Amino acid sequence: MTKAPNIVLGVTGSIAAYKALDLVGRLRKKGCRVTVIMTGNACKLVGPASFEALSGNPVARELFPDSKPQNIEHISLAQLADVLAIVPASANFIAKAAAGIADDLLTTVALAVRAPVLLAPAMNVNMWENRIVRQNVKRLADNGWRMVEPESGRLACGAEGNGRLASLDKIENEILCLLGWKDDYRDIPLIITAGRTEEPWDPVRFISNRSSGRMGMALAEQSARRGAKVTLISGPADVPAPEVFKHITVNTAAQMSQAVLKELPHNRALIMAAAVADYAPKNIASGKIKKNNDDDMTLTLKKNPDIIQLAAGRRKAGTVLVGFALETDNLIANARKKLAAKKLDLIVANPAKTLSSENIQAVIIDQKGNTAKFPPMPKSRLAGLILDRTIKLIGADK
Repeated sequence: MTKAPNIVLGVTGSIAAYKALDLVGRLRKKGCRVTVIMTGNACKLVGPASFEALSGNPVARELFPDSKPQNIEHISLAQLADVLAIVPASANFIAKAAAGIADDLLTTVALAVRAPVLLAPAMNVNMWENRIVRQNVKRLADNGWRMVEPESGRLACGAEGNGRLASLDKIENEILCLLGWKDDYRDIPLIITAGRTEEPWDPVRFISNRSSGRMGMALAEQSARRGAKVTLISGPADVPAPEVFKHITVNTAAQMSQAVLKELPHNRALIMAAAVADYAPKNIASGKIKKNNDDDMTLTLKKNPDIIQLAAGRRKAGTVLVGFALETDNLIANARKKLAAKKLDLIVANPAKTLSSENIQAVIIDQKGNTAKFPPMPKSRLAGLILDRTIKLIGADK
């Protein structure tokens, strides 16, 4: 990152609240900017002045603080966050968040934030094992919140069991992972395609689609941050390309196919996020086609190469293939057919309504039939989830 990432740290009324002080110091040492939100009960356990001294920033406590009239605090904090981390998370906060209740600053920020959310619960063992709490935790996890499960040990009440706040090493590592600061792709070469293709039928006109390129560019950026030697093969896109190991620009499906197949033998994985045109004009006019008096015009199309299917037939043993399926109906069924027919290791399926949007709703399916459904989220966030699954497949073949 070119600027210090912003961590918004939510501290709730758990007896483990004091441990968040150490976490602030750790994150500051990693170069993060930390802004702390404290609930009313948290303030009874740890003084806000301690967090202010360690973070170097004022502690946020009120939705509409008297010192800042008309300032919409929850929106500004939600927009500030690169990661929202709730450490520790009490049973009360978890219940309110799962129900969508926004009755204080922290719960309101949690509803408004678009960044990844990390939850580190800490509570009595009987509370943690309560069926209602477990259901609330599952609901948040199903909505994309990252969990750092509590550990077993001696609790503040003297009991033994699960409920103790996870180690700060684990929590810190998860926060850094959400920032894309993993090192798990170190020196692993992989190809990522991004953007769309443009198939000309004369010197000024072409057939294309509305893909923005955001998904592919997010994958390239995050995998590069995680240490990968990324070969980015991109067509036209609405967003700039990140800095990567190697960048090849193309326009047509034929050009992309040629580039992918040339680079494939030197890479461990191909993530085919580009929106490639299925068809191209059979003939390209040498000059601009003029409008005439005819009401209709016929354009003859030819099928473009199926790049990922060609790659499946030519890949070396151990090369991982990740495909995408954009569907208008029967999303999961069609994605499974594509996964099997093209011999992919992983497929990411999303509805057509997310095309060109900053957010995406997706389903990830692997060869074993495991299906993970994700609610709408920023494409940058989904990129991390895709990379988490891809590295496991790469690692399995090492």
